[in-house]
Amino acid sequence: MNKKQIAILGSTGSIGTQALEVIEEHSDLYEVYALTANNKVQQLAEQAHRFRPAAVVIANEERYDELRRLMDDMPDVKVYAGARALDEIVEATPIDMVLTAMVGFAGLSPTIHAIRAGKAIALANKETLVVAGELICQLAQQYHTPILPVDSEHSAIFQSIVGEDQNPIEKILLTASGGPFRKMSKEQLATVTKADALRHPTWDMGAKITIDSATMMNKGFEVIEAKWLFGVDAKQIQVLVHPQSIVHSAVQFADGAVKAQLGVPDMRLPIQYAFSFPQRLPLSGSRLDLFRQPLEFFEPDLEKFRCLALAFEAIDRGGNMPCIVNAANEIVNRAFLEDRCTFLQMSDVIEQTMQRVAFDKQPTYDTYVATDAEARRIATECLP
Repeated sequence: MNKKQIAILGSTGSIGTQALEVIEEHSDLYEVYALTANNKVQQLAEQAHRFRPAAVVIANEERYDELRRLMDDMPDVKVYAGARALDEIVEATPIDMVLTAMVGFAGLSPTIHAIRAGKAIALANKETLVVAGELICQLAQQYHTPILPVDSEHSAIFQSIVGEDQNPIEKILLTASGGPFRKMSKEQLATVTKADALRHPTWDMGAKITIDSATMMNKGFEVIEAKWLFGVDAKQIQVLVHPQSIVHSAVQFADGAVKAQLGVPDMRLPIQYAFSFPQRLPLSGSRLDLFRQPLEFFEPDLEKFRCLALAFEAIDRGGNMPCIVNAANEIVNRAFLEDRCTFLQMSDVIEQTMQRVAFDKQPTYDTYVATDAEARRIATECLP
């Protein structure tokens, strides 16, 4: 049996590195065709030496010569650089599946190219559906391209509806850990630091998504993503704060039955399930022990976590508003990590950007690109 050829967009990030662990554990089934990174040249080269892909791409063209030198002893591996190279590599004929684990808006274009090339998508870049959910769903249908969710919550929903083809979803119960500041008052949130925000209580993730988890913007994005992935109205999605991160999400059906997927916090499970669906393969690691701790659920505080409320507002308005929110969030997320704004100022800047950027009810791809640029500019102007 031929091994499934996988391209990993964002191989040096948290999802990408864990995907490589899955591939290594099942090297009889999977093979890396391409690896890409934005800036981490040394790590990308080390991965290439270990997994020997057909090609590597560094998105930052200024790092190409450095990567090329590190790859001199591997003449069979093609080395490329730049955004255009990312778009082109996903179209390579041998590729069976593209894992989109890039962070942010940058993941949209290569995902579109992969869909048009008929590649199965293992989707870990939530911004793709946040920014352009309607367009992505249209393209996936047009090109008969499967999109398999990798986020733990959306994978849990997907696993809960397998075998329920003709049974409509009544409600999606989307769980959230609540992040490190769940029990803090708004007054306490005014003084938290990036070091505080980066200490997530249950998950080990990259800096950007960890900050988004702390503000709960990440959960807002996941609501938008779930709306498009599962064809439901946002009003059918309920966010539950679940500090233990054991119930990864659940689905309620017309008869009141609720199906959920539970497990220890381990991103390798949803990654592997996307790779192997509909099969379940063995996976090393710890197992869930329900005797060890209780399972708790709370309503999110939308006044304290304004980013989640703003995400719901963006869903209600539709059009290019989620794109505006995403772009502004990328700006304030980076600013907070660089100590250029406070935790609470992030939602203030996002709200101001939503009010100032031109709204378009029926955006095209070009609209999304222009909106992203305008929102980034305005959000930057709004920073304190």
